[in-house]
Amino acid sequence: MAADYFIVLLFICTVSVAGWKTGNLSPSGAVMAVMIGLAIGYSYGFEGLFLLGVFFLSSSIWSRLFKKDKVGIEDRLAKTSKRDWQQVLANGGPATLFALLFSITGNEVWTLAFIASIAGANADTWASEIGPLSHKSPISIRTFTRVPKGTSGAVSLIGTTAAVFGAALIALTSWTILDEMTIILFSLLSLSGFLGNMMDTILGAFTQLEYRCRVCGFQTESVVHCGHPTVRTKGNAFMNNESVNALSSLFAGMMMLFFY
Repeated sequence: MAADYFIVLLFICTVSVAGWKTGNLSPSGAVMAVMIGLAIGYSYGFEGLFLLGVFFLSSSIWSRLFKKDKVGIEDRLAKTSKRDWQQVLANGGPATLFALLFSITGNEVWTLAFIASIAGANADTWASEIGPLSHKSPISIRTFTRVPKGTSGAVSLIGTTAAVFGAALIALTSWTILDEMTIILFSLLSLSGFLGNMMDTILGAFTQLEYRCRVCGFQTESVVHCGHPTVRTKGNAFMNNESVNALSSLFAGMMMLFFY
């Protein structure tokens, strides 16, 4: 048993260091990835880590692809594609919570919530990374007008489609951790993940922080732009991108519990 845990630890550390070396994780993000990996590895072993790995790998691939078509979008965001500890915790924290609840109770219902929360995180990431490839600007669900690509709370056909496939991918690969997979269970896991992405859109549109640059007037999620502090134009004090992501992933897991 001790040897198994050592192998899991070695695997987690290797993947986290690789994420740091390839520029997908910052040093703090790599440390947080190890902590989350340990919790999930303890609860589900390599099967749970495989599911988490599918999310991380697919998200990293999409963040790297077609970067020239996403020029200017990161300037609108508070964070870059290199994930720090807050971004890693926001995406993996809810899944870790459900995994630990499964370890404590042994109830498989928490496993379904665990899968759904990762499906929600994957759906949101795919929508955010693939949506900007649309030829048309997305539509804000708050103002129903077209807004610049990368604006929180905006949707596009290609981004919504990507969210569906992102959630379905995690639901499909969850057979590695479940005793059985049925069409109904696959559909509910996919739907829960997609609804998590929709919650992210709603929170992004109505409660997420947004600022305006005092110098150039650019709308951004960053508190600094053009070397000067920005002015808050929308959102609640603690609703930054990480808070929205965490709540959305948690919502996906809770929706699966509701369906179950």
